[in-house]
Amino acid sequence: MRKAVIQLENLSCPSCMQKIENAVKGLNGIDQESVKILFNASKVRLDFDSDSVAINDIEKAIEDLGYPVVKSKVKSA
Repeated sequence: MRKAVIQLENLSCPSCMQKIENAVKGLNGIDQESVKILFNASKVRLDFDSDSVAINDIEKAIEDLGYPVVKSKVKSA
């Protein structure tokens, strides 16, 4: 498993958090329990299996909702 912190542009509403959380949890290889949306910091934290899903796929799922990704950091868990 790898840990990711994805920095987004400022989130403006709590419903944004729910949309992002649902999109990310819908991807294969995501540890469902690890997904955290940090509203005030505009960050997404999660653990994922890099054999099942790439960080680019996670970023694309978020960007497809209309939330630009500023940068991502990935670390081995």
